[in-house]
Amino acid sequence: MNKAKQLFAGLILMALGLGTAQADYTLNLMKGVTKVSNDIYDLHMLILWICVFIGIAVFGTMFYSIYHHRKSKGHQAAQFMKNTTVEIIWTIIPTLILIGMAIPATKTMLELNDIKESDMTIQITGRQWYWDYKYLNSDIHFESHLDEASEKTHRTVGANPRSVPNYLLNVDKPLVIPVNKKIRFVLTSGDVIHSWWVPDLGWKKRREPRLH
Repeated sequence: MNKAKQLFAGLILMALGLGTAQADYTLNLMKGVTKVSNDIYDLHMLILWICVFIGIAVFGTMFYSIYHHRKSKGHQAAQFMKNTTVEIIWTIIPTLILIGMAIPATKTMLELNDIKESDMTIQITGRQWYWDYKYLNSDIHFESHLDEASEKTHRTVGANPRSVPNYLLNVDKPLVIPVNKKIRFVLTSGDVIHSWWVPDLGWKKRREPRLH
């Protein structure tokens, strides 16, 4: 019953555009702390509401036609093979919608991958169960492992992960970056496939190990 209530609350929050539902079921993107992450969130909401409008229009028209042109009211099915005008309309309109969605999406993607005039560069190397960070052009270099509570719970059979705050998220040495600066991240992998993801930054990058 509680799960159903949480799911219902998440649906209401998503419908209102309030961002991430604070429940076990997260049904929307979260707003990050960077301009790019907020642009990604705004783009996501724009595309979502376009899809919602299209869905309502299509299914509304379909159900209206089914109800008002049913056989019990004496309607007969039209006998025709095609309608050139209708085919042109339903080809042009979706094309215009896709172009309209592609323009802000392309702009956001270009902004996401823009690394020109970066204030600093950080090399991130993924390794099994920990990350290796190196601030290029400086002497800062360290490894970031799971915090003790998460590590202990992870390796204990029958342990309850919900008893650990921020399970598998907290680390012993977090990556620290300055605010209001443009950071260039160089990602690589030392062994297996890794995905470096910081929700507050609004993006995830996956890297595979180099084969020698």
